Amino acid sequence: MDKKHLIIGVGLIGAAFASLYVGQQLAPQPPPRPAAVRHEVAKQAAAAGAEANAPTAPAFTANAPQANFAAATGDNVAAQVTTLENDFIRVRFTDFGGAIRDIALKKYPAAQDRPDPFVFNELHADPMLALTEFPGLDRTTRYTLVSSTPTEIIFRAVLDGRLEVTRHYTLPPGTEVAKSLTDPYQLRHETTFRNLTDKTAVPMRVAFALGTAAPVNALDYGIALKTGYHTPDTQKFIARSDLEGGGFFSNFGIGNREPLSNITSPGPILWASVKNQFFTSILTPDAPAASLVTRRVKLLTALPDADHNAYGIAGAAQFELPALAAGASAKLGSNFYVGPKEYKRLANGDVFKADQDKVMDYGFFGWASKLLITLMTWMHGLVGNWGFAIMLTTLALKVAFIPLTLASTKSMKRMAKLQPDLAAIKEKFKDNPQKQQQATMALFKERKVNPVGGCLPQLLTIPFFMGFYSMLSSTAELRFAPFLWAHNLAAPDTLFYLGPIPVNVLPLLLGVVMVFQMKLTPMSPTMDSTQAAMMKFMPIIFTFFCYTLPAALSLYSTTNGLFTIAQQILINRMKDEELPATPAPALAPNFHGKPVKNVTPKKK
Repeated sequence: MDKKHLIIGVGLIGAAFASLYVGQQLAPQPPPRPAAVRHEVAKQAAAAGAEANAPTAPAFTANAPQANFAAATGDNVAAQVTTLENDFIRVRFTDFGGAIRDIALKKYPAAQDRPDPFVFNELHADPMLALTEFPGLDRTTRYTLVSSTPTEIIFRAVLDGRLEVTRHYTLPPGTEVAKSLTDPYQLRHETTFRNLTDKTAVPMRVAFALGTAAPVNALDYGIALKTGYHTPDTQKFIARSDLEGGGFFSNFGIGNREPLSNITSPGPILWASVKNQFFTSILTPDAPAASLVTRRVKLLTALPDADHNAYGIAGAAQFELPALAAGASAKLGSNFYVGPKEYKRLANGDVFKADQDKVMDYGFFGWASKLLITLMTWMHGLVGNWGFAIMLTTLALKVAFIPLTLASTKSMKRMAKLQPDLAAIKEKFKDNPQKQQQATMALFKERKVNPVGGCLPQLLTIPFFMGFYSMLSSTAELRFAPFLWAHNLAAPDTLFYLGPIPVNVLPLLLGVVMVFQMKLTPMSPTMDSTQAAMMKFMPIIFTFFCYTLPAALSLYSTTNGLFTIAQQILINRMKDEELPATPAPALAPNFHGKPVKNVTPKKK
């Protein structure tokens, strides 16, 4: 690659990152504040409720024709709302559907410096655990409130004198005890179907709504809005984008060109969930569900249908109800968790026995994410601040990787010392690549140098960086967690604005740290001049990459860079290792030492 191509390549990279950043930051109008979004949600919920005096068709129906999204609705204004609560959640039940209207998470505020709690399912397609595909028993049906205590509530409804449905909910205690068999965020739910006729009822399919997940604030673009399910073999997640259709790759047969009305995922399903960036609902049935239905829900009616930010995502778990003999009954029981995505909580095997911690969706390097969140949580218990916990976790990783770093540095120094010999081999066999390769490998063997020894140890650290990225992007504990000037580690650490452009300190500091780090770190001897020139632009590229990411990730990268600088200074002061001696012919093919006496007989 010549200089012209290098300049063009760097220019294209810079233009791509600049256009990505400017496109997000210099929108025609700045995004609304989280409080404004919640006000819009509340306003729409009230408006939807005012229009719900008369029964209407279910908003969420898996078989709805011609619809590629469901409409968000409010509660019926005539509904009787009953509230049960403990120290962690406030659960509002509605007698329309005999289900859960919404759940307020007392430990998690809706907005920073606001006392009101975050409400899961605040604007929704259906109340949670409503029967979504059962006309006459769905969200439009008014159930009778049979009984209500501070910890239990029971609803009852009868369909055409044929089928009685009893819905029983139990609220968990409001305390957390080590090795407890309950969790304060997890309710117990049981729905009993009883055949009131003298004939056998046919088998039926029923579906329980899992709730509607919405963006957590105005800066959340909905990437983390997903439904998920776990089977005996695997777990899978369906993103909101999977239903939107279109996109570049759809022109090549990858994905759907048109929006989908729903996606049905087959079972057997051990648990099913709906989640946003920090919070989730998880339904764990006593017997596996038959399938999961996923659908988009339009939450902000003021935005056009083509605007992705107007949508949330909803799910419903489907069950096959067997034929009921005359007077017989069948019960569908389940545990229903609605709360934060906290790995430590969901990994408690005494409460969650079906791998519910996999709802964290850490990805391919999930093992690294789980190790890091466990270590970081332990560090937080020591220092009491999540920012310092991230720094200490990073330091612990650097210490653990010291042997790999030393091995990589030694290998690179060994390679540097071989450069004269490698250049000589290249010149000698410039017309014979095969012999050049053989001679090079022989030199490596003789001098006991591993040509990939400088790269391999560094590759082993990549899973931990990716694990940190996945973990820090969705850890509920970091939401609104302060650190120095950063008010929220789960968002960019914007200190002030220069016009419409936010000044995020940690990514800028990261760029400076990377410049110093590259000056101290020796380049790989095998790296050509073009690659070396490209590496000089890495601090700029990485700064743009991290500029809009959560402050927690920028803090990790910056801390890692500072520790690397200190480590590299110490390594550079270490005495270089002497290479083993090499036989003279292999070391010096053009040797000009003492001449050898010619003993060839002269011609007569």
